[in-house]
Amino acid sequence: MIIGYKSLRKINKVHYKPIVASAFLGTFFPVYFFALAETEIDSAIASILNSLTPLNTLIFGYFFFKSIFNKQQLIGVVVGFLGTLLLIISGADLNPNQNYMFSIFVILASVCYAFNVNIIKLHLQKLNATSITTGSFVIITIPALIVLICTGFFNKETLQSPVVHQSILYIIVLSVVGTGIAKICFNRLVQLSTPIFSSSVTYVIPIVALIWGFLDGEKMNLLQLVAAVIILIGVFLANRKA
Repeated sequence: MIIGYKSLRKINKVHYKPIVASAFLGTFFPVYFFALAETEIDSAIASILNSLTPLNTLIFGYFFFKSIFNKQQLIGVVVGFLGTLLLIISGADLNPNQNYMFSIFVILASVCYAFNVNIIKLHLQKLNATSITTGSFVIITIPALIVLICTGFFNKETLQSPVVHQSILYIIVLSVVGTGIAKICFNRLVQLSTPIFSSSVTYVIPIVALIWGFLDGEKMNLLQLVAAVIILIGVFLANRKA
């Protein structure tokens, strides 16, 4: 609480609009877009589409934020995307009986992420990452609570369910580690690097998932290892200075 209060005090009027935009584009809308999308499509498809984020960062950064990129960065983004595509396809048994119209929500989420990265880099570069994260969560607290109320979460039957109790514990872990701490680290990464490179971390997510799967007893084939190497080459090219 003390850390959050001190972080909020560092935010001035100049930062208000960018933080509001970052809160909704970087957290609020993407969270619901992904949750809605994966009610009809599996995580493999979502992972492939989420890998559009670096490419969208490059495209929208160029047209809306006057960002400059070189040919090597473009090649790196494309190579990384191809590696991710190869990794997912080689390791996933895709179910054809899905409603692929819901894929549009993941694409919209990747566009939101692309705008968010560019907003942080252009307008919030001098504000520390903790302040950006704290301000963002404060802003979306009430809208998120309204959504939660509308879902019927506070019904008596729902609150008394043992399954819901267990789920809440996992949500707390995810919110603190997977969202709060991760968000601070990511915002700082954006400030220290380029929008294209920082958004390229989405390419590494499938690799991490692959490693955890291997540690959990899942099989790993040669094609997946090749795809992982391709991804890392793409990230290297995207961040390497020409």
